Amino acid sequence: MTSLDLTLSEFSSFSFCAAALGFCAIFLYITRNMLYVGDQRTEWAFPTSVQRGSPKVPQMNMVRIEIPFTFKLLRAQSASYEELQFSLLSEVHYEVHCFWGVSVKQFHLFLCRPWYDIRDAFARGDFLNGYYEQSGLQAVNDANTEETYTVSLNKTSSDFLKSGTLPRNYYPLVVIVIRNVRDQNVLSNETVALINIIHIKDSICTLPTCILAQYLKQANGQLSSLKQLYLSTESLNYETANQKDREAEQQYCIVCQYFALSRAILPCRQTCVCANCFSRLDRCPICRGSIKSYFCIRDEHYITDCSSSKQIQSRWSLLDWLHTWDDRLTDFLGFQR
Repeated sequence: MTSLDLTLSEFSSFSFCAAALGFCAIFLYITRNMLYVGDQRTEWAFPTSVQRGSPKVPQMNMVRIEIPFTFKLLRAQSASYEELQFSLLSEVHYEVHCFWGVSVKQFHLFLCRPWYDIRDAFARGDFLNGYYEQSGLQAVNDANTEETYTVSLNKTSSDFLKSGTLPRNYYPLVVIVIRNVRDQNVLSNETVALINIIHIKDSICTLPTCILAQYLKQANGQLSSLKQLYLSTESLNYETANQKDREAEQQYCIVCQYFALSRAILPCRQTCVCANCFSRLDRCPICRGSIKSYFCIRDEHYITDCSSSKQIQSRWSLLDWLHTWDDRLTDFLGFQR
């Protein structure tokens, strides 16, 4: 009888310990996932100012390309088929060629050709021959001089382009800037042409006059599409990347306001965070779009500086959590802190 009592006593102690551990586990699970439902919808348990996202966001390997051409569309709001102005600044001797009403399909087929084919076609004067409505301005200019050009289309061709139904199978205006065809001493990775596709507003297609797309052609045949990077205050174009990179060094991360912004988020192309804050995000802090990948626009030497501060913060995270719960318990019981 005595041994039976002892066995029941041990069993009761074991059951009590198991129940206590189970209760603690359930309590921790509930408090870890509990949210305070209120007007502000702020977190009640384990508060964090920034949600930590997936650490395995892939980095895109980018290659810096020097662009010797700068193309600007002037007075776009008042531009028309009768008068359109643009400016060009180049670090090399260049030629500019304008084509009105270019076939979209044939134009992209020509762009995919090797550079020497395109260069020889311009030298012969038969580039895109038969696949555009009218040839426009053709000029040769020297390096390091900014020039303003005015182009126009005759009334017959202008009426024809304006009358096309949507969707159209031609580009209103294509401006191609190339290195002087006599300049043969170029490296394989150097930019030899800048292609600008311009839309002109009319009564049928009311999209504002703008640059629809820009492409770079390298001597090795590589064709690249230029895209804008959106800073917190202004947009960054690869066309002026060197200048903007220097300006970006003076702009700070919009999250911590401490480190300089250094990462461009893809696919939204927002350039607004540093490497330290990027590791805590799963969505873009500006447009709230999902983060698929990223690339760096500047050196991130400060990562070593912030890694030591992360280690210090992690040591105090548990203590901060206990202090937070102590303050909440004090407020719940009605005591003053």
